[in-house]
Amino acid sequence: MVWAEAAVAQVTVRFVAPERYTDAGNRFGSGLPLQGTLGEIRRIFEELGRRGLPPGRALAVEILDIDLAGAERPGANIPFGVRVVSDVTPPRFRLRYVLTEGRRKIDAAEEVVTDINFLMRATRLSNGAFDYERDLLRDWFRTRIVDARPPAGGF
Repeated sequence: MVWAEAAVAQVTVRFVAPERYTDAGNRFGSGLPLQGTLGEIRRIFEELGRRGLPPGRALAVEILDIDLAGAERPGANIPFGVRVVSDVTPPRFRLRYVLTEGRRKIDAAEEVVTDINFLMRATRLSNGAFDYERDLLRDWFRTRIVDARPPAGGF
């Protein structure tokens, strides 16, 4: 039980001014309300930390903006809206992070994380809400945090 709590503490997520995010709330009934979306994004980061951070490392992430995959279409599913996903509406996150090991800073940056080719993944099968965002953040985490590779145009 203590180990599980320590693993979660490896990743801390802070949402900066979420009421101003580009697209994270449920304005037209097509998904979760803002607090639900933020909870899911927090869980994604915590799970990535549990699986990918070695003991002794910690990641602090500030989410500065969220633009979920797709766009809401009000009235398309009366009385609710529907989220339509296309290749011109990729998920996008603007974030700031600090990776540490003990008291030593390993890496820190602010960047925009997106993938305009998110729909071209051959193995892409949607299982539910936030699949595109989960895949994007998983790939970013693996590349930037686990493999420590610098941005190469895709992120």
